[in-house]
Amino acid sequence: MPRTPPLRRPQAADHAWRLLREQRWAALASSGEAGPLCSQVAFVPEPDGGGLLLHLSHLAAHTANLLQRPRASLSIGDPDDGREDPQTLRRVTVWGPVSAIERPSARYDSGRALYIARLPASKPLFEFPDFVLFKLEIEGVRFVGGFGAALDLDGVDLRAAARGDG
Repeated sequence: MPRTPPLRRPQAADHAWRLLREQRWAALASSGEAGPLCSQVAFVPEPDGGGLLLHLSHLAAHTANLLQRPRASLSIGDPDDGREDPQTLRRVTVWGPVSAIERPSARYDSGRALYIARLPASKPLFEFPDFVLFKLEIEGVRFVGGFGAALDLDGVDLRAAARGDG
């Protein structure tokens, strides 16, 4: 199997940031009393690369998990395009603490506006009282750019990529 060329840290951060901006659907890993849980959720990256916004219902088990154990990870990947080897698809996993954004607040209003701008169909859900707007603060990043091309990054690397410092 051909190996993907090695990645440099700024290059990997740029690729990871691009993937977070391009995609809107992710696997959310949370932990609850029954053990680990993986769910599919929509997400919106903050423009500065510091976090990801999640708008989740209290009806979902992952929301209860996040409120009880406020740490999680999100895994985002290129869509499967039918290529012979799916291990060559780009993917990124980010993790860190998760906090509910209190409403009413200026922080909630700005997060809501950002979320709706990226996912307009979500607007009516912000009227439902059982939905919570969360922020996952990005502490760690694992970027895989293909077979044999992986690099561990951190939130500082991702914020630099968001600023275009790479």
